[in-house]
Amino acid sequence: MQTIPQDTKNADNPLLESATISTQQTLEQQDARTDRNFDTIADHFEKKVYGGLKGEIRLAVLRRDIFEYSAKMSEKLGRPLRILDVGAGLAQISIELATQGHSLVINDISANMLEKAKVSAAQIDKALDITWYVCPYQDLEDKLNKDKSSNGAKFDLILSHALLEWLAEPAMVMNFFDRQLANHGAISLCFYNPASFDYRNLIMGNFNLLDNTDYKADNKKSLTPNHPVAKEEVDAWLAAHHYQTVLTSGLRVFHDYAPLKRGGHNHPDAVVRMELRYSQLEPYKWLGRYLHVMATR
Repeated sequence: MQTIPQDTKNADNPLLESATISTQQTLEQQDARTDRNFDTIADHFEKKVYGGLKGEIRLAVLRRDIFEYSAKMSEKLGRPLRILDVGAGLAQISIELATQGHSLVINDISANMLEKAKVSAAQIDKALDITWYVCPYQDLEDKLNKDKSSNGAKFDLILSHALLEWLAEPAMVMNFFDRQLANHGAISLCFYNPASFDYRNLIMGNFNLLDNTDYKADNKKSLTPNHPVAKEEVDAWLAAHHYQTVLTSGLRVFHDYAPLKRGGHNHPDAVVRMELRYSQLEPYKWLGRYLHVMATR
């Protein structure tokens, strides 16, 4: 792209000024980000994320972390929990929480993703206490306020899994959590770990990719986010909003780094067992392709 020297940009040269404005607008359009909607690749998402061992590991770690915590909270409160899942996707964890007797509000921007989740829920039990909302999370608050059945109740637990890395302004979702979470409540954040991208490509010898600062995944089909948030960023957001981290785990701390199947890697149950063991141990958990953080007020 041809650039215009700084000393020639002035109001006395309207053609150059117009060219400068046009260039700036083009750059702004290229850099513009929007919240990701997986409507068009819902089938691909389901197969790619949950169609194999990677999905089993992901769900196993989240089940252990969330179900143990929610059971203790429910016992302490003496009642089922009111739970919100923001950007739920296929909502496997939330549907299972509903089968445990909790009241769920499940949200996603993708109608196709939630339709798949509804089918899964109906196959288990058509009487589960689940309310579904298809909309961006930014529109969800208004819908919740209009829901008279909730009586304005806040949520005991808010889940946000694989959402932060697909938001145009991920830090802003913390304000939403603040308003919707009960004083005693907890949030469950699961997000892509950008350090794992670097580490995996180091192992694979993809040095050219790591040297390419302009590299972007093709997000028409790719499920690798181009704007992941680092753990340090999430920690800073939590601190700024007065949350205290109570649990951290890594998801897929070694599975994705094994280029060849050998020994225990030929036995899926053994892989899941070891992933669970090392998911909460340092330094291994920080190598997870995803990180899971639970935090309270």
